[in-house]
Amino acid sequence: MNADFRKILVLGASGLIGCFITHDLRDRGFPVVGVGRKLTASQKTDAFDLELPLMSMKAAALTKLISDHHIDVVVNCLGVLQDGPGSDTAAVHRDFVTRLLDAIRASRRAIRLVHISIPGSNETDQTAFSTTKREGERLIAQSGVAYTILRPGFVVALAAYGGSAMVRSLAAYPFDLPAEEQATSFQPVAMEDIAATIAWLAVRDSTVANGVIWDLMQEEPTTLGGVIDQIRYAFGTHDWPRITMPSFLLDLGAKLGDFASLFGWMPPMRTTAIAELRRGVRGDPAGWINATGIKPKTLAQMAGKYPATIQDKWFARLYPIKAFVIASLVLFWLVSGFIALVISFDAAADILRSHNFPAWLVGPVTVGTSLMDISIGLLIAFRATSAFGLIAGIIASLGYMAGAAILTPDLWIEPLGALVKTGPAIVLMLVALLTLDNR
Repeated sequence: MNADFRKILVLGASGLIGCFITHDLRDRGFPVVGVGRKLTASQKTDAFDLELPLMSMKAAALTKLISDHHIDVVVNCLGVLQDGPGSDTAAVHRDFVTRLLDAIRASRRAIRLVHISIPGSNETDQTAFSTTKREGERLIAQSGVAYTILRPGFVVALAAYGGSAMVRSLAAYPFDLPAEEQATSFQPVAMEDIAATIAWLAVRDSTVANGVIWDLMQEEPTTLGGVIDQIRYAFGTHDWPRITMPSFLLDLGAKLGDFASLFGWMPPMRTTAIAELRRGVRGDPAGWINATGIKPKTLAQMAGKYPATIQDKWFARLYPIKAFVIASLVLFWLVSGFIALVISFDAAADILRSHNFPAWLVGPVTVGTSLMDISIGLLIAFRATSAFGLIAGIIASLGYMAGAAILTPDLWIEPLGALVKTGPAIVLMLVALLTLDNR
């Protein structure tokens, strides 16, 4: 079959790997249908970029998708790190794979399934993330469908998300991981090598490299500390004096990340991420290299070829700070509203009385503004409503400033400068709003 007519379906086209693969394969001349639950405007660059509720689609709907688009190769890039609101590792890694296999068989087409998994083995799988990934692999191996399972190492790409963003941030700051974590085996792979492998498979009959599992990673062993050090050379931070963080700080950060996930956020530092980091990333790429002839890029070629740009540096420095910005704004609005409503209600009401507010309005205005502040804090706290909460916070702050200028202008020159400090708070909310995007 001519490669120009071998059509590829990429599931999870909004993710780090899926997005890159979708566009890379198109650049190579393959017709590609990219499917994601939600695609950003920048990701929807083709008529065949589709937004579909994959997790709720039955096998029959998946069969229709495959048949209607005359798919020859299915690339499954779907994955979630940890169970939580809106995330179910078993549903994504096992249940969806079951429906996908049923759909491929029902299509009665000679389809090759390329499944993106993770390095490791049953003996080292300890988290729901890794155990359900391995369950998906077993289902595929027993399905009778032509398949190739790819197990990429630590993925290095121009873009950064999740763990890769966290590693870049570590390289941008004068902090070292604890010695045990630094020494963890951490074999990387270039995103381009993953895409080249899928392109190699796509031009070959589904009987070639059928039923194989390949580890995709550089041959030379390295550690997590080695990966971070290489990125430091690109950032120009390799000769900075550094402070080694204690292990308990990683565990505390993971617990806080788990707590944040209850509000719909997906921080890279969660208990699963730390557990997988401590397990390490290791494998044997010999089978992959011998079969495809692809010579994997080394870490130096991936991360140290060019100096980091100012965009890289800003992102790496701001990425961990974003969590503190959101958390501080949530506390700012919740605490200020709570204090005015409960602890200092009389003092807040007295401010209005002293400026000749109608007595019948003092109570309702004090209660109303306090509840509004608390509501804004709650809106910012939840990822789904955070943008709305930040916009509401900016508008409310501007309203407070304008109202004070008209009704209580002397508050602008009061000793603690409460209203003057509202300006920086508005700027901070604007920064949070502009950095909300994850992809």
